[in-house]
Amino acid sequence: MKVIHNQNTPLLQFAAFIIIVAGMKASVVIVVPFLLAAFLAIICAPPLFWMQKKGIPSIIAIFILMLGVVCIQILLVTLVSSSIADFSQNIPFYQERLKVVTIESLEVLSKFGIVLEVDKIAQIFNPSHILKLVANTLNGVGGMLTNTFFVFLTFIFILLEAAGFPNKLRAIFNDKESDLGKYAEITQGVNRYLGIKTFTSLATGVIIYIWLTVQGVDFPVMWGVFAFLFNYIPNIGSIIAAVPAVLLALIQLGPLPAGIAALGFLLVNILVGSVIEPKVMGQGIGLSVLVVFLSLAFWGWVLGPIGMLLSVPLTMAVKIALQENESTKWLSILLGSNKEAARLLDAQN
Repeated sequence: MKVIHNQNTPLLQFAAFIIIVAGMKASVVIVVPFLLAAFLAIICAPPLFWMQKKGIPSIIAIFILMLGVVCIQILLVTLVSSSIADFSQNIPFYQERLKVVTIESLEVLSKFGIVLEVDKIAQIFNPSHILKLVANTLNGVGGMLTNTFFVFLTFIFILLEAAGFPNKLRAIFNDKESDLGKYAEITQGVNRYLGIKTFTSLATGVIIYIWLTVQGVDFPVMWGVFAFLFNYIPNIGSIIAAVPAVLLALIQLGPLPAGIAALGFLLVNILVGSVIEPKVMGQGIGLSVLVVFLSLAFWGWVLGPIGMLLSVPLTMAVKIALQENESTKWLSILLGSNKEAARLLDAQN
């Protein structure tokens, strides 16, 4: 029986993984607010501990952090709620205008001998569907910003437990001298990533807002917040944020301003994503590009849009946890970047 058990261990682990994923997907209504609260608590934990070291009572420190989070939420809701409602109401007008622009563009192409049928173009690429998808996504983001009672409640309780949690882990492992290095590494890695990403995302949102405001594109504040939020999604987040704003610039102002708007998103993406973030993050997030993309698809499928926003920190936490166990360390190496694998080889030699 022991041999059979050992042979079936990988299969049992895979089955357990499938069950866990199915459970998360079935309970997404509860899991998503909890994850948001957990990552929000990870971001707020360093200032909490700093205030505690300065002699500020935990209750007052948590109240200060809670007040700051609520103010940020009110600011975001105030900035985007009316814009989301107006944009959703104007979707039919934008769709009709987009059809006119498409027909005019095809007429221009026909003058150069390029003849395309509108129906076939619509089957291959229908920008109207993109506008509907954007409206649904924006409504979902607006709902997330307003329906946050459970998130804040969980956030408070996590912070209340944060100070005593290391001692609980030491008691579980019956080792009061343990430094809990792997748990500290997970929280520090996720905290560092979220902190840097928040800073660069804020810079992205502000620059996009200014760029579109100068151009005169409708709802620049909403597109700035949209760029801020979707910059948390690696690799393709900036593209997702750019498409609806560029389409609106095309509908409202014409091809040349749309090209200028697209150039703005491209320059910001190059400056922030390819220059600033790599320098600030140093060795990066420690994940391969393929894993980042697959984690985006996986967590988005399991948890929806919030899973896409949290895909990298979730995968980072999983990678660090796998790295601490010799039996699963190979999975951590697979999830890691090529540079990390090269460093491991150099260390072995």
